[in-house]
Amino acid sequence: MPITDDVRLGRDVRIFHPDLVNLYGCTIGDETRIGTFVEIQVGARIGARCKISSHTFICEGVTIEDEAFIGHGVMFTNDKLPRATTEDGRLQGAADWHVETTRVGRRASIGSNATILCGISIGDGAVVGAGAVVTRDVAPGDVVAGVPARSVRSRIDTLT
Repeated sequence: MPITDDVRLGRDVRIFHPDLVNLYGCTIGDETRIGTFVEIQVGARIGARCKISSHTFICEGVTIEDEAFIGHGVMFTNDKLPRATTEDGRLQGAADWHVETTRVGRRASIGSNATILCGISIGDGAVVGAGAVVTRDVAPGDVVAGVPARSVRSRIDTLT
């Protein structure tokens, strides 16, 4: 059951290998392309005309706006203090943690193997370099790279 019945797919969405993706409870906008071995979890929202490359994980709480590019193997998180169990040793359930939201702005690009920590915003037109670990907000049009990701230049003029 790689694509569940509760997935809302827009017009002309292309999923290159539907049997090799996991999509459940998410919304995918018109004309978006989704590569092989992608997982998009419940409540995640992907805009129109996005490209989600192979081996990417988009968890609950992530919103990706229109025309964004997500490279191969990009990982999003949604929990600042992940734990398997509660203080008393019980397995954690839905009531035991809080989803932290993340926003990827319109026309932003995230390079392959980047990790995006939760609770941040990546601005419109921003670029995240391959392999970066994004730990704080990225301004619109900014280019960040490294571990942790730091601004290397601005490309504000290219957003028009």
